[in-house]
Amino acid sequence: MNLKDILAISGEGTLFKFIAQGKNAVIVENLETGKRSSAGTTAKVSALDEISIYTTGEDLPLSKVMDLIWEKETGGPAPSHKQPDAELKKYFAEALPEYDRDRVYTSDIRKVLHWYNILQGLNLLVKEEEKTVEDGQAEDKAGDKESSENKVPESAKEEKSAAAGKAKKSEPRVKAGSESGRIPSAKGGKPKASGK
Repeated sequence: MNLKDILAISGEGTLFKFIAQGKNAVIVENLETGKRSSAGTTAKVSALDEISIYTTGEDLPLSKVMDLIWEKETGGPAPSHKQPDAELKKYFAEALPEYDRDRVYTSDIRKVLHWYNILQGLNLLVKEEEKTVEDGQAEDKAGDKESSENKVPESAKEEKSAAAGKAKKSEPRVKAGSESGRIPSAKGGKPKASGK
């Protein structure tokens, strides 16, 4: 599942979409109501795409866990997060048999199922593989179209590359990541006026 820009805020019973980073807060939008608000610096904000679940092997990203639940439920809702502990553990073991029983608490399982049901109810669960395959095919078709339209004779290509080489030499080189493309000034502050 693609969980990019989806946030959980401690103390809130729902999920939020990241809108913007303010000076002292994060601007978010409630996925269920659509209302925008800000989460201050004291709020504990977690990005769902950065959460992993402990397993007996390598940690599994939450997006992959959501995929497993999606497959188990064939795209339908999961059991309520309000079920008794024993039922939640049994269900989670069926969806993810290798989850680490010592380090994954029932409260974690409740959160995962609650978040899954919110996203599933809003039709926001889209499998990543399907999306990337479609995007890849679209890019291939666009690339084929461009290559067939833009066939340039070899002699013209050579002239273009020679002209591009001259243009590159005359441009100043700027270190990647420097602020707004400015070249840092030399040490010593202001330049000294000549003759004084």
